Amino acid sequence: MAKIRRVKATKAGGKNKILLGAIADDIAGATDLSYTLVSQGMRTVQEIGVPHKDLAIKDADAIVIALNTRTAPAKDAIRQSLAALRWLQARGAEQIYFKYRPTFDSTNRGNIGPVADALLKAMKEDFTVFCPSFPVAGRTVFQGHLFVGNLLLSESFMRTHPATPMKQSNLIKVLSRQTKAKVDLVPHEVVTLGPAAILGELNRLRAAGSRYAIVDAVTTRNLRDIGTACRDIKLITGASGAAMALPKNFRRAGLMGPDSGADELPKATGYQAVVAGSCSEATLAQVAHMKKTCPAFFVDGRKLGGKRDIAKEALDWAKPKLADGPVLIYSSTNAETVKKIQRKHGIQKSRNLIEDCLAKISKGLVKAGVGQLVVAGGATSGGTIKALKIHSLRIGHKIDPGAPWTMTLDKPPIHLALKAGNFGTADFFTRAWQAVK
Repeated sequence: MAKIRRVKATKAGGKNKILLGAIADDIAGATDLSYTLVSQGMRTVQEIGVPHKDLAIKDADAIVIALNTRTAPAKDAIRQSLAALRWLQARGAEQIYFKYRPTFDSTNRGNIGPVADALLKAMKEDFTVFCPSFPVAGRTVFQGHLFVGNLLLSESFMRTHPATPMKQSNLIKVLSRQTKAKVDLVPHEVVTLGPAAILGELNRLRAAGSRYAIVDAVTTRNLRDIGTACRDIKLITGASGAAMALPKNFRRAGLMGPDSGADELPKATGYQAVVAGSCSEATLAQVAHMKKTCPAFFVDGRKLGGKRDIAKEALDWAKPKLADGPVLIYSSTNAETVKKIQRKHGIQKSRNLIEDCLAKISKGLVKAGVGQLVVAGGATSGGTIKALKIHSLRIGHKIDPGAPWTMTLDKPPIHLALKAGNFGTADFFTRAWQAVK
């Protein structure tokens, strides 16, 4: 089992030099990317927030910095992303990866375009690619249009997403609204010809003045070919799929050894619980499935913000049940109820109230002996990580594509599964315990 340690840095470079540095716009997405790298034999550590300048990670090939910038004001997202970039560059990162969701979650104000602009400028580079495809989860790009399963993005559940409603499927149009840079396309007919053809088209677009290239991808093979073609591009942007070929690139260059059991974790201990805050269709199906066999407590957002301590009520309900098996605590609900909550509290206050409540619940569950915790939703994951004061995660086996088990490197160790809201099959919560054994 590969050992990864947090240590105080004495100087940059040397043994502490990393190959790949990644910046993710939410915690669940960072975990998804981290697992992709680990599954290809790359020793990977996930850091929560920008680490202290004196911190170094020994014996890691890649470091993924998880931010919470997906829906933050663009200026804040840029500031945090640049701080993460500087930290990674100081550790000698050969390549930088900007990770966002495969549904390209953003608005006309950003944050994908503004962050990419800032990173490219800071790195003194003039060209990068955008590849959000993740075919194993049903996210593909064809002729520049993003599909969720068989539906265009604009016709999928993302059309009514409460934070980032996606009403346009043409990614050239979506990205062009967020940046002044010229955006172009590497179409499917080029991608199918393989890495050399992809690289040739990227070079042609770059020479013609394009700064950004959306790259079609409908299969895992496409993603591997794109990753191979991007070997010498210093900044890559995308979902986790386009990172699959990067470990092999480093291996071919003689910079990385063979797979060394990078996804093995110590045995999990403690009680089991699920905390769900996402209102995506996938999470709602997972909540409904788990409620059939496990005790469940609903955190009603309409009851928050008053005199009642809903977090305490949830914990008082859960504690006597933990010894009997997994419990579910959730605020996930349908779009109609979400609108009612938002009308009562306002959109931002609603998010804050729910995230704060679920974070307190997660903290209380761990204090009560939960050592195996599944968290559904990027914002919910971020709140949980903050409440538990977790700084580093080691990446283990996957439960579903994009959703692995992790273990904290902080003391005491906790096994966590941080799931993006729209990932996973309906039985994800109940299958999670089998994957952690």
